[in-house]
Amino acid sequence: MDLGLSNRVYIVTGGTRGLGFATARQLVSEGAKVVVSGRTEQAAGDAAEALGADSAVGVAADNAAEDTPDRLIAAARERFGGFDGVLVSVGGPQAGLPADQLTDEQWRSAFETVFLGAVRLARAAVQELGEGGVVAFVLSGSVREPIGGLTLSNGLRPGLAGFAKTLANEAGPRGIRVLGLLPGRIATERITYLDSVSGDADAARSRQESGIPLRRYGTPEEFGRTATFVLSPAASYLTGVMLPVDGGSLHAI
Repeated sequence: MDLGLSNRVYIVTGGTRGLGFATARQLVSEGAKVVVSGRTEQAAGDAAEALGADSAVGVAADNAAEDTPDRLIAAARERFGGFDGVLVSVGGPQAGLPADQLTDEQWRSAFETVFLGAVRLARAAVQELGEGGVVAFVLSGSVREPIGGLTLSNGLRPGLAGFAKTLANEAGPRGIRVLGLLPGRIATERITYLDSVSGDADAARSRQESGIPLRRYGTPEEFGRTATFVLSPAASYLTGVMLPVDGGSLHAI
């Protein structure tokens, strides 16, 4: 199948590693151009170099910073002449603390990075995109089922899903799609860290895998292929949905 990605341009936040980088790499392999953001110039530059100088540019940007949307959109326009969509991927918030021990400051910090930064970028993108544009959020299975030890994610990700659905309804008449991806246990550094919090990473992974119908963790490449399809014109009638990429882990239909 031709996904129709040749010379289309996408912004991928958190694109220097993990799910963001896997998606950026798949987009490039299908002929797209990407702007990848990371927290440091070094990380962003290294990711862009790995993806290919003709197809990628790296920008150091913090999702929580107010000027990040304008900077990323400007980079896409200056380097590639425009942009067709955004994958809003942010790192997971702090894990492991019980709900009654999280401080106001921890909630504020997570809200700025995970929630408000994502809303700000999506809002700016929808204002600039034309017909055929797309905004996709990398969220979590916590949108549907709270995950033990991830109180901040459990509190913020469902709100982003609600925002995404509202934005999809409002942007749809202009031909702009908005949706979310709900990764489960994908073998990234973040998941390795979450497994290690238990004190026995191998046992934690075995326990998690036993509850996944496919009986294994997904790979970043598997997520990247799914995200690339969702972002592509081939998925032109897909909007307003929260799509699990989790090997069947979610119990709800």
